[in-house]
Amino acid sequence: MAAFLVTGGCGFIGSHLVEHLLARGDNVVCLDNLDPYYDPDLKLRNLQAVRDNAGFSFVEGDIRDADFLNQLFRRKRFDVVVHLAAKVGVNPSLAQPNEYSEVNVRGTQNILEAMRHHLVRKLIFASSSSVYGGTSTIPFVETDPADRPLSPYAATKRSGELLCSLYHHLWNIDVSCLRFFTVYGPRQRPEMAIHAFTRQMSEGKEIQVYGDGSSARDYTYIGDILDGVLKAIEKVKGFEIFNLGESHKTSLRELIALLEASLGKKAIVAWLPAREGDMKVTFADVQKAEKVLGYKPRVSVEEGLRTFVRWYHEVDRGKFGSEHATVRRSMTS
Repeated sequence: MAAFLVTGGCGFIGSHLVEHLLARGDNVVCLDNLDPYYDPDLKLRNLQAVRDNAGFSFVEGDIRDADFLNQLFRRKRFDVVVHLAAKVGVNPSLAQPNEYSEVNVRGTQNILEAMRHHLVRKLIFASSSSVYGGTSTIPFVETDPADRPLSPYAATKRSGELLCSLYHHLWNIDVSCLRFFTVYGPRQRPEMAIHAFTRQMSEGKEIQVYGDGSSARDYTYIGDILDGVLKAIEKVKGFEIFNLGESHKTSLRELIALLEASLGKKAIVAWLPAREGDMKVTFADVQKAEKVLGYKPRVSVEEGLRTFVRWYHEVDRGKFGSEHATVRRSMTS
């Protein structure tokens, strides 16, 4: 049994990880500031199933507050920190670069400082495929310098990796930086393309598509990502960077066609100009993760989308009842 701090633990990836850690008998403190980037009640709903678990505790707080973090680390003993908390999204970062820097860079440094002062020596840092930016090397490999970001979000994630490298070098904190490639599945954030398209197509509304539909992403199912995170936790040592992707790229046009097949509905598409900051393609080389971690993605995008659509129709539909207000009161009181 180990003691974990999971920052951003109410979110899409974080809530799944919290569930898995608790199921294997670990103790987990979930730290989240319930940022209103999307509905905080949806985030709290993510952890409804574990709120009564004896090994679980929820702390509402902000990683930008160094004093708060020091108090938390003083009160609790942690063996491992999984740092998922961040301002997310490429496009919003173009309008709010200062806020993204404050949360993603200063917040990450605050986590590292708290770990240094309280002698916590293992960190999993959630990075992003966006750090590859303007690279011409496809598929993306971890040895790429990743020095040409296309958005403030990407720059902050690369900065976080560099801070992790520094704290490993100076203070012997073992860090695995995991570059996630377009994660999807049940509980995916509502503004992300797969979730938004599913909702809009189900309701007979048009979907907005930026560019000509040829842009491609390495869509990675949440179950495969969790497998990679859990393996990284077990093997974190030194400083390492790993791609966690499906190692398969799907164009936007192909994605829409797959959703049409899963939903049994034709998409009504509004074609819009390509957006600044968006990458043309993401595609992970996962050979390092396979060799070092034993990571092996198993869920194809076709299977993963069918599972997501089933979840959407059964659970989500963008609606939830009064029981979730009760969850909010019980977790935040």
